[in-house]
Amino acid sequence: MAATTHTVTNQAPPLVGYDVYTSDQALTEGVERHVAPELLDEARAELTELGTTAGSAQAQEWGVQANENPPKLRTHDRYGNRIDEVEFHPAWHRLLGHGVSAGLTNAWGRPAGHVRRAAGFLVWTQAEAGNGCPLSMTHASVPALRTDPALAAEWEPRLTSQVYEEGLRPASLKAGSLFGMGMTEKQGGSDVRANTTRAEPVAGDGEYVLTGHKWFCSAPMSDGFLVLAQAAGGLTCFLVPRVLEDGTRNVFRIQRLKDKLGNKSNASSEVEFDGTWARRVGDEGRGVRTIIEMVAATRLDCVVGSAALMRQSVAQAIHHSAYRSAFGGLLIDKPLMRNVLADLALESEAATTLALRLAAAYDADTEEERAFLRLAVPAAKYWVTKRCTPTVAEALECLGGNGYVEESGLPRLLRESPLNSIWEGSGNVQALDVLRALWGSPHAAGRRGREPQALNAFLQEVGTARGADHRLDGAIKDLLTELADLNGIEARARRLVERMALVLQGSLLVRWAPPEVADAFCASRLGGDWGAAFGTLPHTLDLASVVDRARAVV
Repeated sequence: MAATTHTVTNQAPPLVGYDVYTSDQALTEGVERHVAPELLDEARAELTELGTTAGSAQAQEWGVQANENPPKLRTHDRYGNRIDEVEFHPAWHRLLGHGVSAGLTNAWGRPAGHVRRAAGFLVWTQAEAGNGCPLSMTHASVPALRTDPALAAEWEPRLTSQVYEEGLRPASLKAGSLFGMGMTEKQGGSDVRANTTRAEPVAGDGEYVLTGHKWFCSAPMSDGFLVLAQAAGGLTCFLVPRVLEDGTRNVFRIQRLKDKLGNKSNASSEVEFDGTWARRVGDEGRGVRTIIEMVAATRLDCVVGSAALMRQSVAQAIHHSAYRSAFGGLLIDKPLMRNVLADLALESEAATTLALRLAAAYDADTEEERAFLRLAVPAAKYWVTKRCTPTVAEALECLGGNGYVEESGLPRLLRESPLNSIWEGSGNVQALDVLRALWGSPHAAGRRGREPQALNAFLQEVGTARGADHRLDGAIKDLLTELADLNGIEARARRLVERMALVLQGSLLVRWAPPEVADAFCASRLGGDWGAAFGTLPHTLDLASVVDRARAVV
């Protein structure tokens, strides 16, 4: 007979068996705002199906299993033949397969495709973030391939397919393909112009062989990769298939898998090329120009992915507080805890609203919206990804000791949270990219010149809300003053980009969020009535409504 020393009480039930999509008011309202009415029913149906799966016990278990059983590298078979294969747990294939089937690599060719995909990516990342890496890179490869119409005709249908097939075979024999990327090298990191991988042309038109290495190559079991290498004409983009059309393995030597802080379910690797066959993408010497739209698309996914981590951590914190009692009442009703939860909810809603606005700009695809994205994407990538880690950490603290143990799921979110700030250019790279668009900074990669239309589009966007909130008006005025001052601009870049992102978020919330949300955001983030930690909002605000709006109802 089992001994009974006590009855377990006052523990919150797990947040499971709910629709991740419909329980997120900021997300659902954003989709309804940016998707045309005639497409809404279809979009709601697909996102509700994905949200129900993401919130299910099964998907949550897949996420646990995929992280507890990380990928393993097999460089050789039992006979000593080089095979360079990475083995994944079945849970990984289920997660990735469901993401592909939900259209998370298919945005470029369907109406409202970017908003629908961004919303789906935000939902599915909450089940497990690791599988977002190959989904994102596959999606982002499309604009780079479109610089070569023949390559696009061959590969785009495979990359946008909603069929997932694992295993290494010629891509022509598979119903769908995934792409990875290999840009950075040991000696250069973000400075891709310092790459030393060499590309030598061979007999076929546009065909080369590569010799060199890649310090970070994510998702090494993908069907193809976009890589940068030095050709005679300068830094050039290439497509490297894993398996050649005759069925032989391309030379793709995986040296090791990275032992990362988080993102454990996903394989990141170091690879060596030695006579590796490749196809040129774009012209020689135009490598950075060829991948620039790919980089922007992956940066947007960094924003969306961080918004997803914030949303899930905040949902967990509010859920816990709605059930846990302490000091004579529910935590959610305690004024100080309510302040913390409301502050976290503001951060989450601002990130989600901004992410969907950027996705909608991709769908619009006008000259003005493209100019807007030129500044808004790096600014958003800088700020939203920077806010992810403190948001998740504070949400974890809301659960106390329960949040610090693995079973809660919060430690996995916390380990994941710094990733998007580092990937596709860390904070300084994003800040310098903004300066380059504004003033043609010589220090940023790519070296495109000043783009005055980008600033005009940005100011027009934030100016749409002028007159609606005096704190936003004041913040816009201060931003214009900062933009007019070039003294020490590079050292001030982070401060400037932070202000740009906050003003943009404030403008969007003033226009589209409930008054209590916009009021709290402007008072704290723009009006200066905010401390250095979460939970320092003005006590006179309607914090209960902010928290209630962000609650995920099971």
